[in-house]
Amino acid sequence: EDESEEEPKLKYERLSNGVTEILQKDAASCMTVHEKFLALGTHYGKVYLLDVQGNITQKFDVSPVKINQISLDESGEHMGVCSEDGKVQVFGLYSAEEFHETFDCPIKIVAVHPHFVRSHFKQFVTGGKKLLLYERGWMNRWKPSVLHEGEGNIRNVKWRGHLIAWANNMGVKILDMISKQRITNVPRDDISLRPDMYPCSLCWKDNLTLIIGWGNSVKICSVKERHASEMRDLPNRYVEIVFQFDTEFYISGLAPICDQLVILSYVKEISEKTEVECCARPRLDIVQPLSESCEEISSDALTVRGFQENECRDYHLEYSEGESLFYIISPRDVVVAKERDQDDHIDWLLEKKKYEEALMAAEISQKTIKKHKILDIGLAYINHLVEKGEYDLAARKCQKILGKNTELWEFEVYKFKEIGQLKAISRYLPRRDPVLKPLIYEMVLHEFLESDYEGFATLIKEWPGDLYNNTIIVQAVVDHLKRDPQNRTLLRTLAELYTYDQRYGRALEIYLTLRHKDVFQLIHKHNLFSSIRDKIVLLMDFDSEKAVDMLLDNEDKISIDRVVEELENRPELQHVYLHKLFKRDHHKGQRYHEKQISLYAEYDRPNLLPFLRDSTHCPLEKALEICQQRNFVEETVYLLSRMGNSRSALKMIMEELQDVDKAIEFAKEQDDAELWEDLILYSIDKPPFITGLLNNIGTHVDPILLIHRIKEGMEIPNLRDSLVKILQDYNLQILLREGCKKILVADSLSLLKKMHRTQMKGVLVDEENICESCLSPILPSDASKSFNVVVFHCRHMFHKECLPVSNTVSSVQFCNICSAKHRGPGSAILEMKK
Repeated sequence: EDESEEEPKLKYERLSNGVTEILQKDAASCMTVHEKFLALGTHYGKVYLLDVQGNITQKFDVSPVKINQISLDESGEHMGVCSEDGKVQVFGLYSAEEFHETFDCPIKIVAVHPHFVRSHFKQFVTGGKKLLLYERGWMNRWKPSVLHEGEGNIRNVKWRGHLIAWANNMGVKILDMISKQRITNVPRDDISLRPDMYPCSLCWKDNLTLIIGWGNSVKICSVKERHASEMRDLPNRYVEIVFQFDTEFYISGLAPICDQLVILSYVKEISEKTEVECCARPRLDIVQPLSESCEEISSDALTVRGFQENECRDYHLEYSEGESLFYIISPRDVVVAKERDQDDHIDWLLEKKKYEEALMAAEISQKTIKKHKILDIGLAYINHLVEKGEYDLAARKCQKILGKNTELWEFEVYKFKEIGQLKAISRYLPRRDPVLKPLIYEMVLHEFLESDYEGFATLIKEWPGDLYNNTIIVQAVVDHLKRDPQNRTLLRTLAELYTYDQRYGRALEIYLTLRHKDVFQLIHKHNLFSSIRDKIVLLMDFDSEKAVDMLLDNEDKISIDRVVEELENRPELQHVYLHKLFKRDHHKGQRYHEKQISLYAEYDRPNLLPFLRDSTHCPLEKALEICQQRNFVEETVYLLSRMGNSRSALKMIMEELQDVDKAIEFAKEQDDAELWEDLILYSIDKPPFITGLLNNIGTHVDPILLIHRIKEGMEIPNLRDSLVKILQDYNLQILLREGCKKILVADSLSLLKKMHRTQMKGVLVDEENICESCLSPILPSDASKSFNVVVFHCRHMFHKECLPVSNTVSSVQFCNICSAKHRGPGSAILEMKK
C-alpha cells in the first residue's frame, strides 16, 4: 500500500469466488474481457466464462495443454480459442455455429472479426508461423489466405474495425482489410530482448490510434488518410507516430484511460541479502504522454501471488472500455483495478484525517456518493477535533453539521459536558429552529454560574428568556448572591432575569441600586411608571437630568403634585424638578412659584432674577421679603422697580452697590427726569460719582445742569478727561446733525431733479383720451377744425372751453381733479359752477 500523501488514482481488488478455485489447481494463461462477462484460459487447456465477480458461469475443455489466446467479437456471442497444441476453435456461445482446425505448430493468437455476428463479416485470423485469414464462403466453407509470413512467429494480433495490427519477431504491421494492403511497418527498438520472453503489447485506443509497447519503449501511432495527389502506387492510408517515449521498466500490457495511458510493468531488482537479480512486484502506472517523454501521474506496486516466479510474458493487462476496469492477469492471480470514485476519494481523505476536505467533497457530490453520508463524516470530524483538543472549532462545526437535528445536538452537548467543555459549545447552541430541551440550556448556565459570572451574564443577555426555566435560574443566582451579595454582575443579571419574568418592580429596584444606565429604558419599555411613584428620589439621585426629563415627558402618568410631594424632604431635588418644569412652561407649576423663590434663593441664586423676571404668578411682596432678608441687592432693586418704587431702588443701587454705572443704566431704563435729579443730588458731593455722571449722561441730560451744581474747589478725579469726553460727545452730536442735514438736502435735490425730468417728458394724446370734464374724446372727429386742449403734468386732459375761467390775477391754471384732492371733496365742482 502506498503510504504517501498523494492520493492514488486506482483502487484494487482480487477477482475471487470461482477464480480462486480455478487458480488453486490450475494457472491462468490468458483472459479476454467483455462488458458482460470474462473469459479465462488456463495452462491445462480449460476456458471458463465468468461474471464480473469471478463466479464461473460456463466451462469448456478445449485442449489438454495451455490456452494461448481467447478472442470475442463485440457482441460477445462468438469466441475464438487457440492452444499450444495447434488447435483453433471458433464457435457461437449461443448457437451451433462452430469451426475446428488443428495445425502442426503452436498457434499463439486468434482474433475474430469485431462484427463476426454479421453474415458478411465471418472472418478470423490465426497466428503461428504465418498470419492466416479465414473467410467463410460458398457452401459455408472456410477459405484460408496468407496475410503475412517469413518473419518469425506471430505473437500478438489486435483487430479493430477494418484494421488488423500484429507483431512478429521483427516489428509491428498494420493491414487495411478494405484494400487488403499493409500500410505500415514499425520495427522494434531493442532487438536484444527475446520476443518470446518480452512480447509486444498492442492496444487500439480508437479505430485509428494504435498503442505499441515493447520492451521499455512506447509508441502511439495514428492511422491517417493519404492525400489523393500523393497516392501513386502507395496505400491510401499511412501511419504517423505521434508520441514515443521509454519507460523505466519492461512493459507487460497497455490500456488507454481518457488521454492518458495505463502501463503494466515487469520489474526486476537486486536483492539486498543475496545481491542477485530477482523479480519484484509488478507496477501499474498511469502516465501522460508527451512528445518525447511522459509525465507520471500515479504509480502503484501490486502484490500478486507468486510474483517472485513470474516473467514478463506471464503478465497480461486487459480492460473494459465502458467501465474503466483494468484486469491484471498473472498465472496465480487476477487483480481488478478501478478508477477511484468520489466514495473512494472520501475514504482516502478520512484515512488521512482530512475531515474538512472529506466533508466538502461529500457536500459537492452528495447526489452521487453511495457509501458515505455527510452527517457521518461530519460527526467523525467533530470527534476528531475533540480528540485533538480543538474544542471551539469542534463546537463551531456543530452548527453546520448537526443542523436542526435536536437529538444529535443534545448528544453532542452531553459529550462536551463529559470532557468539561460546555463553555466551548455554549456560543453555538441553537436558539431558534431548533430549540433544545430547557435542561440543556440550564446545564450550560449552571456551568458558567459556577466559574464565570461574566460569561453567565453574557449568555443571559444573548439567549431568549424562553429557552430555559427562568425560576430555576433565578433561584440559582439568588443562592450565589447569598455568598456574594454585592456582586454587581450577578445583581445585573438577576435584574435581567426578573425582566424576562415580568417582575419589573424587583428588576427596577436592582437597577436603581446599581445605578444602571438601562433603568430609564426599562421604565419606558415596560411602562413602569406606576412602579416608580415611590422611587422618584432614587431615580433623581441616580441621574437627576434624565429622571426629570422622563417625569415631565410622562406628566399624565405621574402628576406634578405627586413628584413635588415625593421630593418634599429633598428640596435640592425638588428645585431641579421645578426649575426644569418652569423652563418648559411658565404657567404649569404656578402654584409652586412662591415656594420656588426660597428654592432659587437657597440652591440656585443665578437663576433667581431670571425667574422673577419671567414669572407672572410670583408674589412680589414675598419675593421682596426673602431677597431683603438675604440681602440680594440686584433682586431687591428689580422687585422695587417692578413694584413702582424706582427711587428706593435707585437709592439702594447708590448706597448698597455704590455702582454709578448701574445707577445710570437703571435711570436710562426708567427714563424718568426725577430719577435723574435724584441721581445728580446724591452724586453731587461724591467726586467719583460725578466723574461717572459726566462720562455717561451727556446724551440723556444736559451736562450743564450737573456742572453748575459742582461746588468750587471740589477735587474731581479725571475731570479734564470727563470734560473732554462731554465736548467730544457734543461735537459728535453736531457732526451727526450736519451729516443728517447734508443727506436730507442731497436727497431733496435728487428727488426734485427726478420730478423735473419726469414733468419734462412728452404726453401722448390720441383718440382714446377723453376730457376729464365733459368725458367726450379729447380730439375732434374733424381734424380740419381748430381746437384747444389743456394737458396738465398729472396727465389729466381738458378741452380749454371746459375749464372754468380763473378769477385770480394770475393766469396759471391748475388741474381741477388734483387740486380738488388737496382742497377737499367738492371744491372742483364748486369752481366749475362758478
